[in-house]
Amino acid sequence: MTTPQSDSIEDRLYVLRTRWERYVAEGRFEQFIEFAVAVNSLAEYFNRLRLPGLVRLCEGLENAALAKLGDASTHPIPPQDVGALQRQMDTLFGSVATSRQPNAERRPEEPVAGQADPDWIKPRTIWMMAAAEKRGMADALGRQLSFFGFQVMDLAWQAGALPEEMPLAVLFIPAQDHALPEDVERITAIRAACPASQLIYLGVESAIEPIVALMRAGIDVTIPAEDQPAMVLNCVLDLVQTNEQEQYRVLVVEDSRVAVALIQRTLAQHGIDTCAINDPGRLLEVLESYKPDLILMDMYMPRFNGVEATRVLRQMAAYSSLPIVYLSGESDVGMQVEALRLGGDQFLMKPFNPVLLAAVVKTRIERFRQTRRSTRLDGLTGLLNHTAAKSRLQAMVAKTAAHGALTVAMIDIDHFKAINDTYGHPVGDQVIRGLAWLLKGRLRSIDLIGRYGGEEFMVALPDVPLDKAQAVIDRIRKDFAALPHAHPGGALHATFSAGIAAYPAVDTAAALTEAADTALLDAKRHGRNRIERARFN
Repeated sequence: MTTPQSDSIEDRLYVLRTRWERYVAEGRFEQFIEFAVAVNSLAEYFNRLRLPGLVRLCEGLENAALAKLGDASTHPIPPQDVGALQRQMDTLFGSVATSRQPNAERRPEEPVAGQADPDWIKPRTIWMMAAAEKRGMADALGRQLSFFGFQVMDLAWQAGALPEEMPLAVLFIPAQDHALPEDVERITAIRAACPASQLIYLGVESAIEPIVALMRAGIDVTIPAEDQPAMVLNCVLDLVQTNEQEQYRVLVVEDSRVAVALIQRTLAQHGIDTCAINDPGRLLEVLESYKPDLILMDMYMPRFNGVEATRVLRQMAAYSSLPIVYLSGESDVGMQVEALRLGGDQFLMKPFNPVLLAAVVKTRIERFRQTRRSTRLDGLTGLLNHTAAKSRLQAMVAKTAAHGALTVAMIDIDHFKAINDTYGHPVGDQVIRGLAWLLKGRLRSIDLIGRYGGEEFMVALPDVPLDKAQAVIDRIRKDFAALPHAHPGGALHATFSAGIAAYPAVDTAAALTEAADTALLDAKRHGRNRIERARFN
């Protein structure tokens, strides 16, 4: 199997620069392919970090490189093309330099020992540009964002000096539901100044043309007027939460050693792990142990062919949706269509283009994982659901060292039935979402936050001892009690109770949950709106 690559920004930029310099010096076709692969990998990395402006620059460079890819006979490319690509490289590296935030402060609830800083520390500043006619709405939204831990800076809607510190996001709140030419110019200028920031436009009309025009100017997300402010809060809070990024795994079923070597070398350049077998008879055995995200299947192999192997897998529930991409020299279109009809997802011709192979593999895996993730999320809050939260906690306990720290909290909204009975279920749902947003805003991306059921939540804080965890949860408890929840007659306030338990005093996921839940019942019995620790006799 391949080994993962380093995942730091410096390493990726170094790889990109050295591959480009090597090609400029020697001009060989395979060096240009490696350069294009490095650009693609960097774009994927920035996309994972939700840095849309840098993704755009990478994609522009990648498209320009692929336009010059050709074959061995077209390399080295002419000096004018080298110069054009060099200018795009310089723009990309300059934008990365201005977007880094090396002096960002650590959030107070993060542990200071035993944990390295993230590779890219995201700022918590939001720029808000609102037309005078929408000042009231902007002020209300600003108060909400401030409550959830963001520093909101009001900027003039028209041209003006921009702060030096790059924001996490920029919110545009126009007076009308369509952008004027001067608005588009302003957006374009801010996009250029803030390549790593998320640009969000509120109040857009529901039509393709104006949305496309905004996207071309640099807007990343457009939000219809009727979806505010809930969608704005969700969108901004998601920026500080990063998905778990387990390494992609690809099973290669191929009897050609040369083809296997080329596939593994290509995918390794993207940090993709591979396992190769030359006997399709071992397919089920290896699938069970390796658990890949995708299969690259040769069409013609000894004993039986790839289509037959795929038909077997499609009859098994565990593998019915697993992506399968055929690799073959078969040029007959009818045969290709039949192979896809019988269970394949895509067909790549041999000899394959390495850049295309990597792009197909990554795209198919990401869609597959996104589909799996959607089944693990709670529909109301977007947090992990009950089953996914339990599974994640088991994995966290398994990864915690014998003398490591892991604290689990079970949280329950007080008197929630009375809220539903008095104000109605829509208001009750808003109270649940408010607590979910607060947890997402106050906790780290590495923390487990799940909706365990109804009005109950599970939180797990790795590398955080019991005393520190209690302080973190208690601060959230006080903030939640101060959070107003709107209803037709005004606003209400709610509270929650919590129980906490810590590893290694409790050493299994099930026991941690049970101990924290028992402590939660103690908190309820002792008057609610409080936190209790698990007791051990």
